[in-house]
Amino acid sequence: MSEHTPVSTTSANAPAASADPPRPDLTITYVGHSAFVLQGDGKTIAIDPFISGNPTATISAADVTPDVILVTHAHDDHVGDTVAMAERSGATVIAQVELANFLKGKGCTVLTPNYGGTAKFDGGSVKLTPAWHTSAHSEGGPLGQPAGMIVRFAGRTIYFAGDTALFLDMQLIGDEGIDVAVLPIGDYFTMGPDDALRAVKFVRPKHVIPCHYNTFPPIQQDAEAFKTAVEAATSATVQVLAPGASWDIP
Repeated sequence: MSEHTPVSTTSANAPAASADPPRPDLTITYVGHSAFVLQGDGKTIAIDPFISGNPTATISAADVTPDVILVTHAHDDHVGDTVAMAERSGATVIAQVELANFLKGKGCTVLTPNYGGTAKFDGGSVKLTPAWHTSAHSEGGPLGQPAGMIVRFAGRTIYFAGDTALFLDMQLIGDEGIDVAVLPIGDYFTMGPDDALRAVKFVRPKHVIPCHYNTFPPIQQDAEAFKTAVEAATSATVQVLAPGASWDIP
């Protein structure tokens, strides 16, 4: 062997490095207001399924048959069709403990995490974060605290902020490696577009989906203007979804 011939340090019998397996396809559909449906890996997750009575919804509650239902807080425009949907589909409902126990009393099968806790479901998990808002139901009164949810599913990490104001600890949520942040922009009941832009800077997601706007007169907003502002000030891309529209998450 020439003294200039490089010597391989890899065994001829060593297995080739394997690439990471491809992630399952994952589609998110915006029902309207703060209601979403995730579909991937053969499973369906409904989030804050306010469909009946939602003036922006283009589907009916009967069109969604979830395996899991996630509810961020107790307001009627987020609990929505949870009880009827869970009864029909057999879905497990995951919500902050006091709200979950209220829904258990309505006949739902529930998981009952609290802030900082993670609940696992078949194919994924959800970690509860704080949200700055209120949480009361027309039938149950005050029910615990509102939550955001970090959903890990089909190889992605999605932050559903729920109804919230801007808060500094969103920077810690950004440390979770967020692929998609679903943020309210309506103002009046939640943060508006300017604070939502600051939230994007805190959370540092790859993609953003605005929600909780244009459902009722006090929360009318220009989502395209929000998109322009976010993409000019951050590296995130914004997907503005019309009610009923879907997007395949990269």
